[in-house]
Amino acid sequence: MAKYVCYSNGSERCLGRLYDEKVVPIASPIGLPGEDQMISLIRSGTTPTETAAAIPLSDIQLCAPIHQPSKNVICIGLNYHAHADEFSSSGYDTTTKADQPVPSHPIVFTKAPGSLTGARDDVNVPWGHTNEVDYEAELAVIIGKGGRHIQKEDAYNHVFGYSVINDVTARDLQRDHKQWFLGKSIDSFGPMGPAIVTADEIDPEDLELKCWVNGELRQSSNTRDLIFDIPTLISTISASMELSPGDIIATGTPKGVGIGFAPPRFLNSGDVVRVEISSIGAIENTIR
Repeated sequence: MAKYVCYSNGSERCLGRLYDEKVVPIASPIGLPGEDQMISLIRSGTTPTETAAAIPLSDIQLCAPIHQPSKNVICIGLNYHAHADEFSSSGYDTTTKADQPVPSHPIVFTKAPGSLTGARDDVNVPWGHTNEVDYEAELAVIIGKGGRHIQKEDAYNHVFGYSVINDVTARDLQRDHKQWFLGKSIDSFGPMGPAIVTADEIDPEDLELKCWVNGELRQSSNTRDLIFDIPTLISTISASMELSPGDIIATGTPKGVGIGFAPPRFLNSGDVVRVEISSIGAIENTIR
């Protein structure tokens, strides 16, 4: 198992391998012109060479592990049973019926790549444009081997690794525009990281997800509770489009989001949101 990060040294993005609280710089594989460095690494299929001494994690600025996927971030809505129930009764759902909250097929939408930001970066909210900002802790699947019409039984062979993502959402925009793209795609509304953990020693069907707001535990679940598992998602998406190395699939969020409370508990400036997934790590971002 390896944990790969993208970080800034002040003037450029660099790749590294994460060891506990230290990062060892690694060589960036030669990729396609203009290609994201992490995608070049994924596409190469090789173990990168370590090139310099370890740097304390506290001394570097983590970037989103991938910042230029070949397409938008692919997201799945209402993919945990309890969250489907809370969303259906929230008054913000425009996709399912109140008496049938669990979708019959995966709900797939996208989030603009410009929303991606680092594991410790601020989430910058355009207050006035939105006043109903919510959090969504999610497991991100990173595609390794691309393909079209991928069968469920072969799906895990197309996964490079996993990461943590917070699908921050402007609920008022999500409700008012009916389609979710604008409410999901505000710049910095996709904190991701801290690393991509390779798939070789991860059981994605048994991972604990937790989310805290200002130290208060809001979400706590396990990927065992997914309605549509990862092979189903990969098979469904690849039936319509070719998946490419470095593509990101955010697999959905469990119960406990802000709109699940009565009254809703939206985020405010200064709030700190921490999302953690077992075997992968944690991201922590301040709302500004």
